[in-house]
Amino acid sequence: YAYDPGTNLIYFGTGNPAPWNETMHPGDNKWTMTIFGRDADTGEAKFGYQKTPHDEWDYAGVNVMMLSEQKDKDGKARKLLTHPDRNGIVYTLDRTDGALVSANKLDDTVNVFKSVDLKTGQPVRDPEYGTRMDHLAKDICPSAMGYHNQGHDSYDPKRELFFMGINHICMD
Repeated sequence: YAYDPGTNLIYFGTGNPAPWNETMHPGDNKWTMTIFGRDADTGEAKFGYQKTPHDEWDYAGVNVMMLSEQKDKDGKARKLLTHPDRNGIVYTLDRTDGALVSANKLDDTVNVFKSVDLKTGQPVRDPEYGTRMDHLAKDICPSAMGYHNQGHDSYDPKRELFFMGINHICMD
C-alpha cells in the first residue's frame, strides 16, 4: 500500500474472488481486484477502480502502488498512482479522484485482454484465453503468477522512469 499526506489517502489493492474456478463465482465480483483510495482518518472509500472484473486467472491485484507527480500533455502537474498488475497491465490513476489515466500492457504477449477501454475502465477480454470449464485454453499469458508479481518497484522522478521486475510465464 501507499500513503499520500497531501490527499490523506491510503492506496491499496484487493485480491481475487474465491474459489478460483470461475463458474463458482459468477458476475464481476465487485470490490475484488480493486485499487482503493481510502481516507486515512475515517476509512471511507473515496474511490475504487476494479481492474479485473470476474478474475478467473488468480491475478490477486495487491501489488505495489507507486505515487508520482508528473506533467500531463498540457504541462500541468498531476498526482498519479501507478500500479503494475499481475494481469499484465500497468494502470495509472489520478490519485486524487481515481480517474483512469492509462492502462497499458506490460508486454506484447499479454493475451487475456486485447486492451482496456479507457472510457469505461473495463478490460476487453479475449475469450480464447478464458478458463471456462467447457474450454481448454492454451498459452494463457500471463500465468497465475502474473507478469508482475509482488516484488517492489520504484520511480525515479529525475528521469521520470519506473523500474519493475517482470515475469514472462504463460500457462495452459
